[in-house]
Amino acid sequence: MAVEHTSEITLKVGLDENRVPEELTWSAQDGGINEEDAKAMLLSVWDSKNQESLKIDLWTKDMPVDEMKVFFHQTLVTMADTFFKATQDEKMTATMKDFCDYFAEKLELKK
Repeated sequence: MAVEHTSEITLKVGLDENRVPEELTWSAQDGGINEEDAKAMLLSVWDSKNQESLKIDLWTKDMPVDEMKVFFHQTLVTMADTFFKATQDEKMTATMKDFCDYFAEKLELKK
């Protein structure tokens, strides 16, 4: 099957003199996103050849710790949802969601 369309997602990282992120912006033209600000990002890609995950984790130096905790919780919940979509493994998805609830409880994120 030939590729009929490509889509591009771009990330821009503004660094200070010590190469610490000060600004993060991202664009996804097909999604109508153009240079939107972000405070943190987690990017994982699968290297099939080497059978390993490659990642980039960045956050700006002004990312508040309380927001980082919420960001991680939401990311974990999303990963559980994505895991289910990819595998249809209900039992492990439920286990992952239980951990997400535990994580939120321990960080006192649930009101």
